[in-house]
Amino acid sequence: MSIAANLATIRAALPAGVTLVAVSKTQPPEAIREAYAAGQRHFGENYAQEWRTKAEALADLGELTWHFIGGLQTNKVKYLAGRIGYVHTVDRLELARELSRRCAAAGATVKVFLEVNVGGEAQKAGCAPADAPALAEAVRALPGVALVGLMCIPPPDDDPRPHFAALRALRDRLGLAELSMGMSADWAAAVAEGATFVRIGSALFGARPPRGA
Repeated sequence: MSIAANLATIRAALPAGVTLVAVSKTQPPEAIREAYAAGQRHFGENYAQEWRTKAEALADLGELTWHFIGGLQTNKVKYLAGRIGYVHTVDRLELARELSRRCAAAGATVKVFLEVNVGGEAQKAGCAPADAPALAEAVRALPGVALVGLMCIPPPDDDPRPHFAALRALRDRLGLAELSMGMSADWAAAVAEGATFVRIGSALFGARPPRGA
């Protein structure tokens, strides 16, 4: 199936109010153009250098909104500030402060999600659920960033629904509006548990080419 056909199938299954973020990491700019031509406007990238190259190649697509959905080092924030709409992976105050400093200096505001390590996995990024309230309070006080919600990636071998439900409960406790959760394999479960943003790559673009190919 074509990208446009995959996009139509996914959109038909998404409830109103759920934003589809097309995960375009390792995909060529031409694939993004094809999805854009079919009406897709939100695209997610994981690597700052790859994103910069694509952003330059696609600068003529005036309605495109970029989402950064990968781990973000503070020394890469300078490339994103003022040019990206959302960062889904704020997991520490140091990163939030650098986003704030850079975006405020650029006269911009970036919408951010706190990444929460719902499964307590030692190898995975994200703040602990118990630490999220304090981090949220600190981020809310910063200029140049707007805290909109929470994000998670459940452990791959677990039933994702309890993790999605736990993130929704934490989101509600913190009085936030958005939930970024669900990828190609589990987005339907995420939507059933209240996701407002889903991050879908291979189900939209097909098998992901290797990075650098």
